[in-house]
Amino acid sequence: MSTQPHYKFWPKRLPHAITLPDTSLWDNLETSARRYPGKAAMVFFGRVFTYRELLEKAERLAACLHGLGVRKGDRVVLSMQNCPQLVIAHFAILRANAVVVPVNPMNRAEELKHYISDPDAKVAITTADLALELVRASDALPQTSRLKHLITTHFTDAFDAAVAGDDAPPPQWIDWLTTRHAGPPSNTGTSTQITAWEAALGVTDAAPALSVGPADLAILPYTSGTTGLPKGCMHTHASIMHNAVASGLWGNGSAEGVVLAVVPMFHITGMVSLMHASIRLGAALVIMPRWDRELAGRLISRWRVTSWTNIPTMVIDLMASPNFASFDLSSLTQIGGGGAAMPQAVAQRLFEQYGLRYVEGYGLTETAAPSHSNPPDAPKQQCLGIPFMSTEARVVDPETLAEMPQGEAGEIIIHGPEVFQGYWKQPEATARAFIEFEGKRFFRSGDLGRVDENGYFFMTDRLKRMINASGFKVWPAEVEALMFRHPAIQEACIIATKDAYRGESVKAVVVLRATHKATTEQDIIDWCRDTMAVYKVPRVVQFVDVLPKSGSGKVMWRALQEAEGG
Repeated sequence: MSTQPHYKFWPKRLPHAITLPDTSLWDNLETSARRYPGKAAMVFFGRVFTYRELLEKAERLAACLHGLGVRKGDRVVLSMQNCPQLVIAHFAILRANAVVVPVNPMNRAEELKHYISDPDAKVAITTADLALELVRASDALPQTSRLKHLITTHFTDAFDAAVAGDDAPPPQWIDWLTTRHAGPPSNTGTSTQITAWEAALGVTDAAPALSVGPADLAILPYTSGTTGLPKGCMHTHASIMHNAVASGLWGNGSAEGVVLAVVPMFHITGMVSLMHASIRLGAALVIMPRWDRELAGRLISRWRVTSWTNIPTMVIDLMASPNFASFDLSSLTQIGGGGAAMPQAVAQRLFEQYGLRYVEGYGLTETAAPSHSNPPDAPKQQCLGIPFMSTEARVVDPETLAEMPQGEAGEIIIHGPEVFQGYWKQPEATARAFIEFEGKRFFRSGDLGRVDENGYFFMTDRLKRMINASGFKVWPAEVEALMFRHPAIQEACIIATKDAYRGESVKAVVVLRATHKATTEQDIIDWCRDTMAVYKVPRVVQFVDVLPKSGSGKVMWRALQEAEGG
């Protein structure tokens, strides 16, 4: 489309494209700490961390990493739920001139092996409750692929366990947050050296000279796909910087902003649109390690939260609280999210009750979160939005790659400074992911969409096989590969099943081995819970005698999906 009809709806205060700082992501923290040393950078169960404190702790941890042998370009695994230590560790890795490998803390040892071996990581940072899974994963690898060092922290390293009142954790979290895990026992025979958080931050050596810039690799988040194991997406300081800067501008952010950080910061959206955008602005992050509607309501009220990025199920859950009327949401000036469509009735209630327009967006790990977002002053419901700042997007025929007429569905392709460099150690997959279109390199999203007469994009279907469970992307091929390790499973096919709350859930259609016919559906589910992240675990297991197959012997998953409905 040569014309850009969406520019009619572009925020008048913003340019169509931006000039990026010629600096690293670390410089954003350093600059904010110089400007606002005594200002709150993070709040965690009532404990306030200033920008000066965040900077100093990140520098000390960077010195520790350097002392453990981390050098420029080395990959460091970071696996944590949201907590101040995640932010400190993330920036420490960047300060050590290294690359952050953010890993979902829900992953189990079998899954974690790939996140250690594929990026050749020798150092990892995690919370003590997750340390044993990482050590198990490392010990199961060949000696040359294992972790050498593991830095572990306790949640109570960052807050007072005796905190009371509105800042207190939910009662059901107390044991999880306050148990002082000893970490892996010394008799495991592990070759991984464990360093406690206090010791790591006690290093007095100077951090190495900062030697990374915009073109250097900064983040290596993993994304799964239609086949095989998850692939690392190579993001430079520049590609992350673009969406950090643009997200702040788009959301009208400033140093006075107070951001509720409840979407996971190990995930690209939380990492870039919340953490990096807020740190660059000098805003405050009010951090929640998991979702809890009562805590969210109290924190928004208590800390006068101005911006809340979420998934729609969180808003629905909060509004369903019996205490909802007692929460003060009047400070909110920006609310939005993605991962699933916001129901029209809920969006309408937000607008009528609070004057808030729910702003939906769209993006992938490959595009450092948003490639599209709705204009804050002119959003459309159940809509991906318009191409983001400095970004072009088209809809093309997936086969011929010719541009589709307005209103007709095709594959969404994206070009912009936020697009990743390619897949780690996978040149063939990288080559398949990009096409040249109008003389520019466009990324093939794998999502099917259409564009309306105003230039707004809408999702119509997925080209890729993927299940969206409450905003978590579940890739059937990855779950199937794990399930085949179960001794009772002869064949398995993973499909989506409709879920009134999560949107979609995971269903496994399973053929049992003749020798294991006594196996029950619950046996399979229990085994999956021990083997994979909880959001990937099938909620439903259906036993069948045979799976439908094509003439070439491939499982016809679409036939099963259509029979399920969808």
